[in-house]
Amino acid sequence: MTDTQTLEATTSDDQATEVEAIEEPKSFTVTLNVRRYDPEADDEPKWVDYDVEMYPTERILDALHRIKWEQDSTLAFRRSCAHGVCGSDAMRINGRNRLACKALIKDFDISKPIYVEAIKGLPLEKDLIVNMEPFFDSFREIQPFLQATGKPEKERHQTIAQRERFDDTTKCILCAACTTSCPVFWTDGQYFGPAAIVNAHRFIFDSRDEASQVRLDILNDKEGVWRCRTTFNCTDACPRGIEVTKAIAEVKAAMTSGRVS
Repeated sequence: MTDTQTLEATTSDDQATEVEAIEEPKSFTVTLNVRRYDPEADDEPKWVDYDVEMYPTERILDALHRIKWEQDSTLAFRRSCAHGVCGSDAMRINGRNRLACKALIKDFDISKPIYVEAIKGLPLEKDLIVNMEPFFDSFREIQPFLQATGKPEKERHQTIAQRERFDDTTKCILCAACTTSCPVFWTDGQYFGPAAIVNAHRFIFDSRDEASQVRLDILNDKEGVWRCRTTFNCTDACPRGIEVTKAIAEVKAAMTSGRVS
């Protein structure tokens, strides 16, 4: 065996030893306290404890799956992509609106129960599921689609700056985390809510759109942007990092100045 071959063999053995030395992650028991409600059996929601064996890299969504698949198949919750894109699994976790698929177990104090409940302000249907129709009614009312007259003969161009003007609010995934974290929405279900205003912002400041004033008129209502109390709950709750409160302030400024720029 040559010196080179000997060195390669030694290096390979050292690497194998390092791999063997890496310990498998250890599991631990986590207690999830889930607010359960079955409209066919319960007069009021109730809290139910579940002990679940978990790993630090797993998520609250994984814990809910384990409960449903291994302990109680009646547990009801929404989820779809499980990667923070669809927005289906927004819920209150330890009093804060989050996506269950983005909430890592290791980020919680596992010496205490983790409280999981449905988002607030929308009608509770079962367990962690709420009726989203009032939320989507507000979304539809602000006309969340591009409106431009005439059939274009070529692509409608935008400068980089024009695109950046509304880029942040294009990130919305309609999870309702922002709207259902808003204390005004909790007490007044007629309020448009942050998500609807964010999606209005996305088109109000789009240089290609011709219905900005229409949307501003819709939101210039007693249940529109002026109900916002700037508590920043919505910004804190957004799983996409949208500056929601800033977007609402920009819509207010456009109303008072009469300028969209």
